[in-house]
Amino acid sequence: MRGFGMHSVGDVGWIEKDRPQCGPLDAIVRPTLIAPCSSDTHVSHGGSGPHSELILGHEAVGLVEEVGPLVQTVKPGDLVAVPCVTPDWLVGGVQNHKTFSHDVGPFGSFKLVGSKDGVMAEFFHVNQADANLAVIPAGVSPEAALMTVDMASTGFYGAEMAEVALGDTVVVIGIGPVGLMALTGAILRGAARVIAVGTRPQAAAVAREYGASQIISYKDGPIDAQVLELTGGVDKVILAGGGPEAFVQALNMLKSGGTLANVNFFDAAASLTFPALSWGLGMADKDIRGGFCPGGKIRIERLMALIEYGRFDPTKIISHHFHGFDALPEAFDLMDRKAPDLIKPIVYLG
Repeated sequence: MRGFGMHSVGDVGWIEKDRPQCGPLDAIVRPTLIAPCSSDTHVSHGGSGPHSELILGHEAVGLVEEVGPLVQTVKPGDLVAVPCVTPDWLVGGVQNHKTFSHDVGPFGSFKLVGSKDGVMAEFFHVNQADANLAVIPAGVSPEAALMTVDMASTGFYGAEMAEVALGDTVVVIGIGPVGLMALTGAILRGAARVIAVGTRPQAAAVAREYGASQIISYKDGPIDAQVLELTGGVDKVILAGGGPEAFVQALNMLKSGGTLANVNFFDAAASLTFPALSWGLGMADKDIRGGFCPGGKIRIERLMALIEYGRFDPTKIISHHFHGFDALPEAFDLMDRKAPDLIKPIVYLG
């Protein structure tokens, strides 16, 4: 079969591989809709190590082609949303961690691209299909379902980690697709005022559609100073973009008793340091939390239920549409270059 991925660090292109084999608990899926992600481009540049001949991609909707003899809840022909995090539910790490993201160690459940070939192929493998494939209900479009498997799941987890409560004032730093979903999740949890930090006009417009109270830009000065001038301090900050300096600024703008929830990948070479005063000399009851996208089908089923019953529409974050398997390199390159009008691209495969 053919797939798109990395031959080596910095060298991407088409790859020929054997079709994956289906284990007794597993499934083989043929993707019909794919979304390239900045995590894929990060991997291609060596962000998770020196991989070679690795098919990329971890966001897909597709048709089940084959299931193992022990699979009970999905069957060939089912249209499924595939969580980007597909845990091995039989290992201790899952049983010891509430998000199921770290089955055999940090990010261990992030198997697509993390430890095996991803979804940008004619076929891909999903482990433990009964627990890791979510059949798409009739009331949810494939495009909306696709946005749940990583973008909504990760963004909403930022709001969940922050424990956004009724009436909170919340800042979301970074309004790419994950940040926009974090903003939406905060509002669904009852935030009264949500300030979004970002510069791209298209993303800012979508943030307003989702309910952002204000948009501020780092181009207008330090964002912590701007937020403190507007609010005097906020209850929660969700960090969905930016570098180490944004981490410090997030701490600075928090009230005592506030929570910083991070869903942003920092570079492995970065160091996160902050002045003791930013953390109230260690005594301000400011919580710092960071987590990875929760895994498994129930998570995705719950997000699709929110869509089915009209609580939010994730398709607003889709900015570019491509058609055909041969369009994968162009869509991937767009994500890699982060074009000014980009939020999230999708590719229709059939």
